[in-house]
Amino acid sequence: MSELQDKYASVISAAQTAGVSDLKVNEQDGILYVSGTTTSSSAKDAVWSALGAIDSTFTASDINIDVQVAGLQPGASLTIATESSNLNIRQEASTEAAIVGKAAKGETVTLVEQTSDDWWKIKTADGEEGYAYSRYLKA
Repeated sequence: MSELQDKYASVISAAQTAGVSDLKVNEQDGILYVSGTTTSSSAKDAVWSALGAIDSTFTASDINIDVQVAGLQPGASLTIATESSNLNIRQEASTEAAIVGKAAKGETVTLVEQTSDDWWKIKTADGEEGYAYSRYLKA
């Protein structure tokens, strides 16, 4: 087991326990890639929670998680699941991108596209469209 697999063993274990299918764990150029598919957003959340226990700011650059939620089609309703604050909706899939809107905790939005594991394109009831951090979106 590599140093990175050791460091993120709890993330890999959470993915296995949550039932992430076709789980792949690869290491390349000093980055650990964890990918797979799940049928529930709670399984995806379990993987992210395990990472949060190690890296509470989710800024680690030596791990890349790509767990897609199967069966979530464009048009699916999602609920904003922030702890208390509004969720920023951004022009592009990046924390550096301009904020084009906000969605309140508990608000329902529509999935446009699972762009990546980190960022999903969403649309609010007001018609604002942009990218939101998928960690705070629940199916």
